[in-house]
Amino acid sequence: MSEKKRYFMKMSGKKVYLSPINPEDYEQYALWINDFKISCGLGSSIGNYSLPKEKEVLERLASEGHNYAIIDSENDTLLGNCSLFDIDQINRKAELGIFIGEKGNHNKGYGKDAIELILSYGFKVLNLNNIMLKVFSFNKNAISAYEKSGFIEIGRRHESYLVNGTWYDDVFMEILSKDFKSSYLDEHLPS
Repeated sequence: MSEKKRYFMKMSGKKVYLSPINPEDYEQYALWINDFKISCGLGSSIGNYSLPKEKEVLERLASEGHNYAIIDSENDTLLGNCSLFDIDQINRKAELGIFIGEKGNHNKGYGKDAIELILSYGFKVLNLNNIMLKVFSFNKNAISAYEKSGFIEIGRRHESYLVNGTWYDDVFMEILSKDFKSSYLDEHLPS
């Protein structure tokens, strides 16, 4: 009997592919989201994420919107997820969210590849014009990765996140379709 497939390649980059979220990954996500090193950077460190709660969250994400698991192309391993949310089709704008779960997988290009894929999808398929994100000012590695992907800082909400007695800013960044260059998805789209 063949093993049940966990992930389905929606779109593929150089290092990763994006798959619909699999709610059966709830144990892995619960492990990540309950890790302070990860949850603090996401702004969710005050939450308590049980297995049933995380499964419920993943079931909701899997059934709505544009939420994708980030999968390592070499070994079909779950790395994290990314989403386009708060999509406004009339004004052609959305927000991007992403995280890579294991610290050992940070700074290896997985996040950058996933961002390029989801931006390609947002601009080339969903016909968006403006995609923005929010990141905390202490997350210098993420800010640098976003800048390398073409995002620019558009403003800050100062002293809006208090952790361990220190205030940090919300940093807002955006990228416009005219400033985004990638050949990802081109081979699958009419030219």
